[in-house]
Amino acid sequence: MKEVTKEVYLKWYEDMLLWRKFEDKLAALYIQQKVRGFLHLYNGQEAVLAGALHAMDLTKDKMITAYRNHVQPIGMGVDPRRVMAELLGKVTGTSKGMGGSMHIFSKEHRFYGGHGIVGGQIPVGAGLAFADKYFETGGVTMTYFGDGAARQGSLHEAFNMAMLWKLPVVFIVENNGYAMGTSVERTANHTDIWKLGLGYEMPCGPVDGMNPVKVAEAMTEAIDRARRGDGPTFLEMKTYRYRGHSMSDAQLYRSKEEVEEYKKIDPITQVLDVIKDQKYATEEEIEVIDQRVKDLVEECVTFAEESEYPPIEQLYDVVYEQENYPFLPHKL
Repeated sequence: MKEVTKEVYLKWYEDMLLWRKFEDKLAALYIQQKVRGFLHLYNGQEAVLAGALHAMDLTKDKMITAYRNHVQPIGMGVDPRRVMAELLGKVTGTSKGMGGSMHIFSKEHRFYGGHGIVGGQIPVGAGLAFADKYFETGGVTMTYFGDGAARQGSLHEAFNMAMLWKLPVVFIVENNGYAMGTSVERTANHTDIWKLGLGYEMPCGPVDGMNPVKVAEAMTEAIDRARRGDGPTFLEMKTYRYRGHSMSDAQLYRSKEEVEEYKKIDPITQVLDVIKDQKYATEEEIEVIDQRVKDLVEECVTFAEESEYPPIEQLYDVVYEQENYPFLPHKL
């Protein structure tokens, strides 16, 4: 695994803090009805992304996930201002304001979306990996889904094909405990989701998803295996989300005390504690990072709010193009 240096810890802290504050601002904008539709926040799960990015090669590796997908593209290199603009439905957004919260996408940065169909991205991720193997790109696809999606039949079909063809894919279930609001204990007779990989003789196992170092270690091993041509791995990231499934979730299925207990192992706090214990940064330097993050989030909001809404004509430009039907000229 690449060494986890002082610089890595400082980057992890700034990145995870940006992702957290970015989404905290989204929650406020949602209440103001500036973000419409659904809004699924990632608060608490940031170590899963931070650790994975440390193990990945962003020049060729891909990522695909479900609809809790605002911070992943930022981590992959997408301009956070464009992500914010997409969430506000503006033409400067990643999908020109027509994807919204659940459908951030960037082919340029190899982020193949948020997907609204539960589990729908799992076989698509295997397909992306098939393309990498076919074209010999050397890339690996990180395919994320939640504990609820682990019950979908498409998972078993994708696992079977991926093992049969030794596809360069890492399947990652982010087990935040409750799916939409139903605990793992109530959806299956087994609680160790990672064991689903055993039926396909796929390397699999649990990972502490609140610690970016543990995530990076497991992801490095899985990515190296895939890149060697030895096929997929299935990892269960045991993590926790502090907010509800979406902004409309009353969270009646858990107690406030439970949430507070998990906040004691917050991934951002864990990283900050190492920075302070190892004297990687002074209090003043940490304050500079905090202010830089705050300023960037405000810059994203200003950019999004000052951007225009897409023109009505754009509806006709993003469907399809037909040569013998010249009446709707496409501009995109």
